[in-house]
Amino acid sequence: MAGITSYGAYIPLLRLPREIVGKAWGRRGGLGERSVANADEDSLTMAVEAGLNCIEGFDREQIDGLLFASTSSPYKEKQGASLIAAVADLKKNIITGDYAHTLRAGTNAFRSALSSVKSGDANNILVTVADNRIPYPKSSFEQGFGDGAAALMLGESDVAVEIEDSYSVSDELTDIWRLEDDRFVQSWEDRWVLMHGVSANTINAVSAVMEKNDLKPGDINRVILYAPDPRTHQGMMRRLGFDSEQIQDPLLNNVGNAGAAHSVLMLVAALEDAQSGDRFIWSSYGDGADAFVLRVTDNIKKLQNRRGVKRHVESKRTLDSYEKYLTYRELIDKPEQAGFRGGSSATAMWRTRNWVLSLHGSKCTQCGLITFPIQRVCYQCVAKDEYDEIRLYDKHATLFTYSLDNLAGGIDPPLVQACLDFEGGGRMYCVMTDVDPSTVEIDMPLEMTFRMIHKGAGFNNYFWKCRPPR
Repeated sequence: MAGITSYGAYIPLLRLPREIVGKAWGRRGGLGERSVANADEDSLTMAVEAGLNCIEGFDREQIDGLLFASTSSPYKEKQGASLIAAVADLKKNIITGDYAHTLRAGTNAFRSALSSVKSGDANNILVTVADNRIPYPKSSFEQGFGDGAAALMLGESDVAVEIEDSYSVSDELTDIWRLEDDRFVQSWEDRWVLMHGVSANTINAVSAVMEKNDLKPGDINRVILYAPDPRTHQGMMRRLGFDSEQIQDPLLNNVGNAGAAHSVLMLVAALEDAQSGDRFIWSSYGDGADAFVLRVTDNIKKLQNRRGVKRHVESKRTLDSYEKYLTYRELIDKPEQAGFRGGSSATAMWRTRNWVLSLHGSKCTQCGLITFPIQRVCYQCVAKDEYDEIRLYDKHATLFTYSLDNLAGGIDPPLVQACLDFEGGGRMYCVMTDVDPSTVEIDMPLEMTFRMIHKGAGFNNYFWKCRPPR
C-alpha cells in the first residue's frame, strides 16, 4: 500500500511576540508569538530546508519526483520545484511540479503524488510545502500568520503511514484571496468566512470520510484539522465530537497560521509522537476541504529521531523590534548596502547550475584534496581534471576565521563574514546568518543553510550561508 515513508519540517529561527505587534499599534496584543522568516528567507528556501530534513538518510537516486506547493512562491512564472530539486541534488530525470493559488495546495500536491505512486508512474515522490504570506500591517492577519514549511515522502516500500481513505469537497466562495497585483492577503467578513468557509467545509469532509469508513470519534487517536485561529479550531472539534486528548496542537500560539504548509506541519508534529497502530484524521481547507484517514505502522520508529517540528519550535530567537519585522518583509526600505550592488547574470547561473546550487566541491582522485569552488587543477599535486564532485552542504563544519563587517549595511550590522572548514576536508568563504555577532568564536560548529543572497536583473539569486546548528 502506498503511503508516507518520511517526513520533514522547517520553522524559522525568529519569533515575533504578539504583544510587540499590538504595542506598535496601541492595541492589545494576542497571546504567544509567531514565526518570522529572516530577511534572506522565502518560501523556496524554507521548502529546501524541510525537503532536506525529509530526505535525510534517503537514497537520492530513488526519488522520482518533487512537488512544491505554496501560495507565496517568489515567482509567479517560474517553477520552484526544479530549483528545489537542483539544491537537493536529485537526478535530472524526475517529475517536478508546482501547486499554488489555494490553502489546499499542500494536500492537492499530496493527492497527486499519491496517485502517481499508486499508478506506478513513480516509486518515490517528495512533496514540499511552504508559505511566507504577507499580511496587511495592523490587520488581524499580522498577528495570526506564521512562516514555515513541511515535507512528506510518498512511496510503496517501508511505509510509515498508510493512507486508508480520503474525501474531498469543492466549494466556490470568495473568502481569502489575492489578485494578480495584490501584495497583501485579502479577506471577507471574518465570521462569514469562518462559519461558511472553514468550519462548514472541514466538518463536511471529516464527517463524510468517517461515515464512509464506519468510524466513530472514539476510533481515532489523533485529529489534525487546519484552522486559522484557536476558537474556530476548538469549535470544530466540539461539533465533530472529539475529546481534548485526541486533538493535535494546532501550533497557532507558538508558530501561527503557516498557510498551505500549516496542516502538513501539524501532521509532522503528530507523527513525531505517533505509535504503531494509531489512526489519524487529517484535514486541510481552501476553497473546499480534503480529509484523510491515516494508519501508522511500525516503520514510524525509524523516523522519529530527526529535527522535525518539535526541535524547530524549541530552537528560536526573539525579535525585539516590530520595525525590524517590517524591514524583513520589505514593508519599509532596507538600509543601503555600502559598496554592494548585487549584479546578476542568468548565463553565469546556468553555467554553474550543476555545482553551485547543490554546493559541490572537487576531491582530487590523486591526492584527496577537497576544494571549493571546483578546481580543474589541483593546487596540491597539480593533477588536471582528475577529481570527483562531492556534496558539501550536508557535512559538519567549524569556523576557521571570521570578520565583522560594519560597512556592509543591511538590517542587522555587523555582517559576519566567515571562513569555515568542512569535516573531512574543504574550506569555504560565506556569510553567516541567524546569529548574534557577539556569540561568534573560532572553532564554533556550523551548518549550511540555503538562502537568498540578493535580487538583481529582475530575479532572485540564491546561494549557501552558514549558521550555528539549530
